[in-house]
Amino acid sequence: MALAALPPAAEEFLSWLAVERGRASNTLAAYRRDLAAYAEFLAGRGLAVDDVGEAVVQDYLAFLRAAGRAPASVTRAMVAVRSLHRFLAEEGYAAADPAGTVGLPRVPAGLPKALSEEDVERLLAVVTGEDPPARRDRAILEVLYGCGLRISELVGLSLADLDLDGGFLRAFGKGAKERVVPVGRLAREALSAWLAPDGRGAMAPVRWARRGDAEAVFLNQRGGRLSRQGAWAIVRRHGDAAGLAGRLSPHVLRHSCATHMLDHGADIRAVQELLGHASISTTQVYTRVTTERLWRVYESAHPRARSRRGR
Repeated sequence: MALAALPPAAEEFLSWLAVERGRASNTLAAYRRDLAAYAEFLAGRGLAVDDVGEAVVQDYLAFLRAAGRAPASVTRAMVAVRSLHRFLAEEGYAAADPAGTVGLPRVPAGLPKALSEEDVERLLAVVTGEDPPARRDRAILEVLYGCGLRISELVGLSLADLDLDGGFLRAFGKGAKERVVPVGRLAREALSAWLAPDGRGAMAPVRWARRGDAEAVFLNQRGGRLSRQGAWAIVRRHGDAAGLAGRLSPHVLRHSCATHMLDHGADIRAVQELLGHASISTTQVYTRVTTERLWRVYESAHPRARSRRGR
């Protein structure tokens, strides 16, 4: 189904998000979908976006809730609407911001489903052999888990972003924000094996199709930069082979990296910096995971905990 046409001011807002705020293409596409739905709602009422008052924004919030959408989905849609109206007010397209005081639904904090350390060891042991695809896949899994990268950050890595002698890499996260991430010994070894002439060199084409392909760390079978979908498929395939079908994704490896670091006493601020979280509250979700795990172990192992539960 085609998206509703956006008014010129909304198109300018999306351009501003792309150019001034550096929003990723996937984020821009989500904003466009949410704003197209909002524009369709306003068109049904015969309203232009700069004619909207607070009551209309409240009505749209009620409309989304009545449609049975999940709180997270409603919140995402309303963030797009509120951001648009704030932009219109600040740029002089509208006299006031009608959405500034409209509250957002509370979204329950979901707990990441981290793998156990034994699961991770089993996954990493699945990739055997020294042929180029095996070297690449081993490096992908080691870097996702060892560095806590997002899948977009992984496939976006270029050769100039790696400093294996120093044990660091440069990742570009949400909003093109750059951060330096340490690379552990096993991830460094896996990357070095992949970057050797009989690894990545053997998968490189005689002539590069694009300059960005020649600079890419991870290549596909055709010698181009590996895509998000391609990396996702690699992770899923090896997860299935390790008996983790339905439980493994690139993001689960990122969750597992953070959870296991906190389990072993890492400072939460260090984990926040490693993962590139803008807010410490995002990282604090993982402390709840480790606390719940500690409580489960306590209840199963401590005699006083068991006797209390048995009363």
